[in-house]
Amino acid sequence: MTDQPEGVPCPAPVIFSMIGGKWKLSILQILIFLGTKRFGELQRELDGITQTMLTKQLRALEDDGLVERKVFAEVPPRVEYSATEDALALKTMFETMHQWWVDRRETKSVEKVVYLQQ
Repeated sequence: MTDQPEGVPCPAPVIFSMIGGKWKLSILQILIFLGTKRFGELQRELDGITQTMLTKQLRALEDDGLVERKVFAEVPPRVEYSATEDALALKTMFETMHQWWVDRRETKSVEKVVYLQQ
């Protein structure tokens, strides 16, 4: 990590509260990589999430400026959720985490093969 100027708190706790938890990163991943989704589409993508929890997480992400909610004046009403520009800026983080996972699995596979050959 980079050095923090004296007196400036580390932003990690704030960032963790914005994107942490069981569902927020998964919701963001879907909206960043798959694009705009309706509520039901998101719920189907997130195995095990309840309607109440998805609503709560979407509202929190919206409050933090990471998700945009668009309501269409139709009957029945249609609501779509999209990643904001701030959320789209996290795409590199997701790609970096994915690469870390791939590299880690490759390293662990090599270590396991070397161990088994001994």
